[in-house]
Amino acid sequence: MSESILMIAGEASGDLHGSSLIRELKALTPEIELFGVGGTNMQNAGLEILYHSDKLNFMGFVEILRHLPFIKKVQRHLIDEVIKRNTKYAILIDYPGFNLSIAKKLKSLGVKIFYYISPQVWAWGQNRVRKIKELIFKMYVLFPFEEKFYKKKGVDAEFVGHPLISKLKEYKFLEKNELFEKFGLDKEKDILLILPGSRKHEVSFIFPKVFSAAEKIAEKFNLQIIIACSNSIEESFIKETVNSMNYKIISGFTYDLMKSSKFGIIKSGTSTLEASLIGLPMIIVYKANYLSYLIGMLLIKVKNIGIVNILLEKTIVPELLQSQVNENNIIKIVSELLSNPSKIELMKQELSKLSQILGEKNSTKIAAQKIMNCINEKS
Repeated sequence: MSESILMIAGEASGDLHGSSLIRELKALTPEIELFGVGGTNMQNAGLEILYHSDKLNFMGFVEILRHLPFIKKVQRHLIDEVIKRNTKYAILIDYPGFNLSIAKKLKSLGVKIFYYISPQVWAWGQNRVRKIKELIFKMYVLFPFEEKFYKKKGVDAEFVGHPLISKLKEYKFLEKNELFEKFGLDKEKDILLILPGSRKHEVSFIFPKVFSAAEKIAEKFNLQIIIACSNSIEESFIKETVNSMNYKIISGFTYDLMKSSKFGIIKSGTSTLEASLIGLPMIIVYKANYLSYLIGMLLIKVKNIGIVNILLEKTIVPELLQSQVNENNIIKIVSELLSNPSKIELMKQELSKLSQILGEKNSTKIAAQKIMNCINEKS
């Protein structure tokens, strides 16, 4: 009988990295059965989806509390499936509120838990480290400082590199002229790229303020505004959020847009790291429900929220948070950068250091091999 593994990823970035991990696991052990929570990418890679991650894509304390009954129902169903299938292993991907909650029940059933892509407990919620130490069999982390952090806390953690490095190396970028031709873009204007987030409430909070500033910046610097729309957001929702025709929405070509754009205004998250590795100058913006933000600020333990700045150990990319995300601030900071090519060049030089920091190895393949080695040793 083939081994069955529960996998849980609740966000767009987790779905992306989870799909790569599934392919590597399947390459090593084709008969392995994988089931649980994930997105379309993980489903296409071979995960039996019990719940699509879109149904669990909540962020912030207030949003999670509102959906708590549904979250508990999903967890009960997953546990029932673990028992029914006699599952002995689980792979949890980021998504700490849900994953650390269900981990306690999984551990009580004797399930060995691998955690791939650490929750940002080093930034906030360091009390969760105790839970991780008690519940998680092995952590596979993407950033070198995470391994040091966990080892100091007595957690069995190992740095395997970041999957974006190999992913971007393998990606076949469109040339700028191909991109412009494909989407009928104005060849006389560079792109001001906006990434407003992968959740509807993020787009609602962030996009209107960003766009009103972007319109003025685009006019001042002769740019065209492109919205890189996440697969989890309908284009109609973007169009409903602001009443304007001064932009174009493009889905599915985010990396190509990042490479061919002049500047980016990007919501804090994985997209900022992707843009940095591609070399796009940008600012980072973040705005949430006020109560969620207030609670988060009480817990946060790091100076910066942008992973780029955390990795570089200094503020290279400007960050605007909560009330700072307003038209005047965005116009002022972006205009200052676009008016000073030397500042843009300095940002690009600093961003180019990230690949070396994150390592040149194939992170996903290494993680899959280590997981299967552990499973085979225990079998």
